[in-house]
Amino acid sequence: MALVTDIFNANGWGAVEFHEEIVERTVFRPSLLGGLNIFEPIYARTRTIAVQLRGGTMSLIPTSEMGAPPVELEVEDDSIRKFDTVRLAKGSTVYAAQLAGLLALPFEMQTRDVASEIADRTRLILEDLDLTMEHMRFGAVQGKVIDATGREIVDWFKFWGITRPTPIVFELDKEATDVRKKIRDLKRKMLKAAKGNWTPGARIAGLVGDEFFDLLVNHKQIKETKLGTERAATLENIEGYSQIEIEGVIFINYRGTDDGSTLAIASDEARFFPLGLRGAFKIGYSPANEFKPYLNQRAREHYGLLLADTSGREAWDRVEIYSYPLPVATLPETLISGKAK
Repeated sequence: MALVTDIFNANGWGAVEFHEEIVERTVFRPSLLGGLNIFEPIYARTRTIAVQLRGGTMSLIPTSEMGAPPVELEVEDDSIRKFDTVRLAKGSTVYAAQLAGLLALPFEMQTRDVASEIADRTRLILEDLDLTMEHMRFGAVQGKVIDATGREIVDWFKFWGITRPTPIVFELDKEATDVRKKIRDLKRKMLKAAKGNWTPGARIAGLVGDEFFDLLVNHKQIKETKLGTERAATLENIEGYSQIEIEGVIFINYRGTDDGSTLAIASDEARFFPLGLRGAFKIGYSPANEFKPYLNQRAREHYGLLLADTSGREAWDRVEIYSYPLPVATLPETLISGKAK
């Protein structure tokens, strides 16, 4: 318990007791996609990153007479595609005048120092950077990366010249719908789209909105096929923002930001993507070439700069965080959307 001078009640020489019970308001920051580790990093030395696209086509070989020339293999030229990473930067200046006479937390008889204030502001900027990266990953698993203002950074369907797949309507509002067949059709569609890229151990995951998830777990067919089996218990205590696996597909009731807009999925929609499919998603990082110490070096995920007032007044210190990323969807044809009804 600390004693704090009571300057508000005309008793400057008195003291009041202050209980050190601190309440810090925090907000939920989505991080699911980052935790799945599906984005393979590319640490480049330049801002421009090149990727190679191979055709991977096949054809039947016709029969021919003895002595006839063999059919010539048609080889598609490998094409090189290039993309530029984007720049994310945020900073904060700590002025000496801002800290004058301010108590530190917890409320002890000490004042804040510049080092602790810089550390706190660095943490806050890094938290904002983490949220921004999740926002970009969220766009990549849907085939289009956008920035904080809603501006399109890159549409991976357009980039690769691929038509966006038609959404699957699950008709979850109808009791007679064969939901399991709908899910099997989704798997068939995704595996065909992946062609020979599908690897053993790869699975399908879907980020689904609240209405989609509730209609799915409450659908008559899903409940009846589990009743009377050892899996009946999985129908009980299904929580919001949890997940359920049906026909090998993992349905995740995605929790975005609490404002329902910064990072969110529509309540009746689903976004399916491959999970554990090597090379399906990558994330390119470029070095901080705008600063001489990092010129042409291998990229890092982010850079931190600590700057000081060199005018001789020593009036401020400043922290700046930079990152130069771009999440890449290499197989956007496997990114399939769905509607509940």
